[in-house]
Amino acid sequence: MAEPRVFPLSCAVQQYAWGKRGSNSEVARLLASSDPLARISEDKPYAEELAEKLHLQAPEHYPDANHKPEMAIALTSFQGLCGFRPVAEILTFLKKVPEFQLLIGDDAATQLKQSVSSDPQTVAEALRSCFSHLMKSEKTTVVVQLNLLVKRISQQVSAGNNMDDICGQLLLRLHQQYPGDIGCFAIYFLNLLTLKPGEAMFLEANVPHAYLEGDCVECMACSDNTVRAGLTPKFIDVPTLCDMLSYTPSPSKDRLFPPSQSQEDPYLFIYDPPVPDFTVMKMEVPGSVIEYKILVLDSASILLVLKGTVTASSPTAQAPIRLQRGSVLFIGANESVTLKLTTPEDLLLFRACCLLEQQ
Repeated sequence: MAEPRVFPLSCAVQQYAWGKRGSNSEVARLLASSDPLARISEDKPYAEELAEKLHLQAPEHYPDANHKPEMAIALTSFQGLCGFRPVAEILTFLKKVPEFQLLIGDDAATQLKQSVSSDPQTVAEALRSCFSHLMKSEKTTVVVQLNLLVKRISQQVSAGNNMDDICGQLLLRLHQQYPGDIGCFAIYFLNLLTLKPGEAMFLEANVPHAYLEGDCVECMACSDNTVRAGLTPKFIDVPTLCDMLSYTPSPSKDRLFPPSQSQEDPYLFIYDPPVPDFTVMKMEVPGSVIEYKILVLDSASILLVLKGTVTASSPTAQAPIRLQRGSVLFIGANESVTLKLTTPEDLLLFRACCLLEQQ
C-alpha cells in the first residue's frame, strides 16, 4: 500500500521560559483544542520558537549550520522590535536619555552624529561602535543607569506626565520583566513595531529583533540557531551578536511585510519573503462557503487551523480527515485537498510551503 501523502500531524509544544503561562497562552489553547487528552499546566510557559561558523565553534548553543530568516504574522495586536532605527531617531534618544548616552560614551555618540551625511559603510561602522559600547557595558554600570532611568520615568508618570517620547511605559514594562537587563536599552536602538492582526514583519538573517507582546504565527528557515544578548533567560553571546549584526538603519515602516492577494482565490493571501526557504499563505474563508479547495503546490506544505472545523479529503487519503482549531495537516507535493465546512463558522488557516516554481 502506498504511503499516505496527506495526513494529520501530532505536534510538540515547547515550554520556553519566555512563553505565556497556562491558559493565557494561545499555543496551549490550540494544543488543548486539537488534543482532548492534553492537559494545560497553569504554571508552565508555552511557546513555539555565520551559522556554519557558530555551529563549528559552539554546537551546544548553535546546533546546526543554517541561517535563520523568519517571519511573524500577527494574530492579535502584536508588538516587537525589529532592525535598527534611523540614525536621527537614535541621536534624539541620546539627547533625551542621559542614562543611555552615558553607556554609549561621548566618543561613540560623536562618531554616530558625524556619520549622518556620510556613506552607508561609515554609518554602519558608527552604529556598530555605539551598539557594541552599550552591549559590552559593565553589568554594575548598566544596573545603576537603568535604575536611575526607571526612577526618573516612574516619577514623571506618577506626576501625570507623558513619557512616550522616550518609550517610558515600554521601558518600565521591560524592566519589570527583566530587571537590570541591558536589553531594556535596546528600545532606543531598534524600531518598535505594533502590528494589527494579519500584518507581518520579515526578519532577514542577522537583523536584531525581539518579540515583546501579543500572539503571532511564526515561520522560519530550518534552523535552531539564535544569537541572544538580552531580554531572555537563555544563553547570551554578546561578542558574536555585535560582530554578526546587519547595521543598516531603516524606518519602521520598511520592516512591515504586506501580503499579496491571490488573483485566483479571493480568500488567499500570500506572504512571500525574498528568501527561498519558505512562504506563508493565509486563508480566511467565510462560513457561508460550504467547500473550499486548497491551492495545489509543487512542494510539500503544512497547514495549521486557527479557526473553524472542517473535513479534509484527498484522492490519496484513505478517509476524510477531521480538522479543528489547533489541527495540523501535512500535504504532499502536487496533492489536491478539499475542505468541507462542518459548521457555518469562518475559517482561518495558515500554510507554510516553498513556491518552487518561482525560484
